[in-house]
Amino acid sequence: MKRRAVPLLLAAAVTIGLLTGCGKGGDEVETFSPPVAPESTEPVVQYENPLTGLPIDEKWVDARPVAIMLNNLKAALPQQGNSQADIIYEVPAEGGITRMLAVYQTVEGVGTIGSIRSSRPYYLELALGHDALYVHAGGSEDAYADIRAWKVDAFDSVRGPYAGKEPGSNMMWRDPERRATMAYEHTMVTTGEAVYQYLPDSTRLEHEAGYSCGLTFADDGTSAGGTSAETITVPFSTYKTGVFTYDAASGTYLAEEYGKAYIDGNTGEQVAVTNVLILKTSCNLTGDSLGHITVDLTGGSGYYACGGQVIPIRWSKADRNAPIIYTTEDGESLTLGRGKTYVNIIPKSENPTFA
Repeated sequence: MKRRAVPLLLAAAVTIGLLTGCGKGGDEVETFSPPVAPESTEPVVQYENPLTGLPIDEKWVDARPVAIMLNNLKAALPQQGNSQADIIYEVPAEGGITRMLAVYQTVEGVGTIGSIRSSRPYYLELALGHDALYVHAGGSEDAYADIRAWKVDAFDSVRGPYAGKEPGSNMMWRDPERRATMAYEHTMVTTGEAVYQYLPDSTRLEHEAGYSCGLTFADDGTSAGGTSAETITVPFSTYKTGVFTYDAASGTYLAEEYGKAYIDGNTGEQVAVTNVLILKTSCNLTGDSLGHITVDLTGGSGYYACGGQVIPIRWSKADRNAPIIYTTEDGESLTLGRGKTYVNIIPKSENPTFA
């Protein structure tokens, strides 16, 4: 597979002064000035994270990302490891709650990630669009059926073999600190180290030739002709509304939920992203007794915000294995700003506001 790379020309000039003295006092001091090294014109290759457009180590460029289900109930907060996700997808679940699918090009060095919750079919479709390794704790019956039928590389700590009794003893475990303060279902966690350690040897770790996640980036992703979006309010339901406030100093949007900063429990850091996407779609009840819903991921209208400006967009997903493709309203490919992205998938009945 062809690797993404950004060549940078580095000019190097070395001037060395070497002063030596010999003999007794009064002897001459000789000064040696080696010649200046010529400018180097050899390119230094900088590899690009396909999910953010930012520099990344070469070994991760073609790696399959890791997609992890994150619990977003108020009682389960704070999440951990969320600030280091390259892309966060937030999508409604039953009863008006939401869950996040956190996608990492690599989880190397991320630390604790969680708490991890159960799968639904539309989260599987999002993970498949990234050709990702999918980490979850349980799932709806429909999700389990789809994991089998769609041959998803899914790693489950509830019905699967990936739950350990002690931290680090398997891919996932119940965190002792969470167990002391939270309900049992809010306690499943992992670490980046554990994910890679416990993947089966048969797991395909790199994309197959020709794969593309469909994203392009520029140093400045602010769209021409946009309108002001210093504050973005994203309603998912009567239970959950997200707020993004633009911070001009960092060029990022700071995320809030439930009236507070959306933070990473590992560090206390507020989640900050360069790009905010809002995708409107049909969300309908399945009719089962548990209130599960379907989320149509085939495409529709939406909004893209970057640099304090917002424009309307279109989005589409050709099939469950395809990435989401974003375009402007006139059909031009959408270019994102280099950095992390937060994708809000909301019902058509809800309307975001921009101020």
